Formats: sequence, C-alpha cells, structure tokens
Amino acid sequence: MKVLLIPNYSRPAATAAAAQLDAWLTHEGVEVVWAPDKKREPQAACSAEGCCLVVTLGGDGTLLRGAQIVNYTEVPIVGISYGHLGFLTCATIGDDIVQLVADALAGELHLSRRATLDVEALVEQPDGSTHTVRRFGLNDVALTHGIYGDIVELDISVSGTHVDRLRADGFVVSTATGSTGYALSAGGPIVEPEFGGMVCVPIAPHTIQARAFLTNSSDVVELSVSPDRPVERTCFVDGQPVELGSRVTRVLVRRGPGDILLLDRGPQSFYQSVSRVFYGKGVR
Repeated sequence: MKVLLIPNYSRPAATAAAAQLDAWLTHEGVEVVWAPDKKREPQAACSAEGCCLVVTLGGDGTLLRGAQIVNYTEVPIVGISYGHLGFLTCATIGDDIVQLVADALAGELHLSRRATLDVEALVEQPDGSTHTVRRFGLNDVALTHGIYGDIVELDISVSGTHVDRLRADGFVVSTATGSTGYALSAGGPIVEPEFGGMVCVPIAPHTIQARAFLTNSSDVVELSVSPDRPVERTCFVDGQPVELGSRVTRVLVRRGPGDILLLDRGPQSFYQSVSRVFYGKGVR
C-alpha cells in the first residue's frame, strides 16, 4: 500500500500532523509519499499513481490541490482541516487523525462521489493564433472580466441550444461541490454534493431577467465571447488561471470522465458543514 500526504506547508500544525501520520504509516508497513511544497517548487511534478489513499492536511485549497493531483483516477481522498473554512474536509484539529486514516485504509468511512469538470478552452494569443487548452476541475470554471473591469458579452448555450446572450461581469459553471464556492457568492443555490449535473450562474448580470439554472449530467455548456465586444477577459478553473497573457474566446464544459471520491464520516457531514459555515449554527 502507498499513501500520498499533501500538507499545507505554510501551516506548521499541518506539517507536524503529516509527520505524525508518516511515522505511524511507516510503522504499519505503508509506503508514504509527500507532495512537494508548491510555493518552493512550483514546477515539481506530483502523482497519485499507485496510491490507495490521498490525505490532505490544510484547508479547502489544499484539498483542491489533492483533487488536481488525483485528476480522474478516482483515488480516494480524505481531508483534514487546518485552514480557515474546511468545508470539503471531514476532520479538524483535535480529531484522532491516526484513527481516521486507519478507518480510511480499512474501508470504514463513507464515500462521497463528486462529479468533476472537463474544461476545454479556446485560447487566443496576442499574435492572433489560437490553440485549445484542457483543464480538470472539481469546483468550477469562471469566465470573467479582465483587469480593466469592462463587462463581457457572452453567448450561453447548452448542448447546442442557445440560451441567452448575456452582458455581465462573467459566468460561473460549477459542480455541486463547487456550488458552495464562487457560484454561491454570485447568487446560485446550494446543491446536494452528489448531484451529477452542473450549476450555471451569471455574475452581476446587467439585466434582471438572468437566472441561475441546473443542467443534466450529460449536457455540455458552451460560453462564447461575443466578437461585438472584444474586451479583456479572464478564465479560471478552480481559482487558477487557464493561461496567463492570452484571451479565452470560447469555453466548453462537460462532466469529467471520472469522479473525485471524498471520504467522510457520513452523508450528514455535508449538512453539518452547511449549518456551521453558512448559518453559523451547530447541529443539534
């Protein structure tokens, strides 16, 4: 067996906990691999190949990094919160993390299957040439205005049917997992995490008629920037820019070919997190 540890290296408590897990796992005869520090080694490669489990120790951003590393391979991930939010994680400081990981390796945790995104972006270079970029996403893709703040004009289509031409600050297409992120901030709904479709939400639309909507799991969402308004714009997948120094002119978003498998203590964990994070209440 092999386990990949992904700590947030900027948090001493997270790295100390990872060292504790490393010592225990090694004692149990499990091979341990550490993900490189992304800030110190931004170009270092990391893979979950051959791993039976990925453990992230940090906030939701650290878990998203774990998801990027796992990609569509469906290696299970268990997240331990040492961050500010911890919405996607299943344990916090003070929990018995050794027992948690032992339970994960023994198959005794609840498995939550989360839909992913397959993002295909048409990118235009300053010299006018174009190429296609593909990205994995767990949370969302956002096509938004650029550094000058000009509104963008977008054509929105779903599975070949034109829905709207929209003037707005941008548009978010998220999974159910990402519905509690950027999509929620833009006015979208909280969606049960195992919903397989996509959540489509306009960002500050310049009309009172634009509404968020949900798609089927087999739908393809297309966002095309209108040539009538050639302003600066940016595209982000899980908060990371698709390609700096270039302009995205079209984005195709579909459900990814593999899911992310998150391990937790049970289905109620999601609603406990909703109550804690968004309503400021404990579960009675």
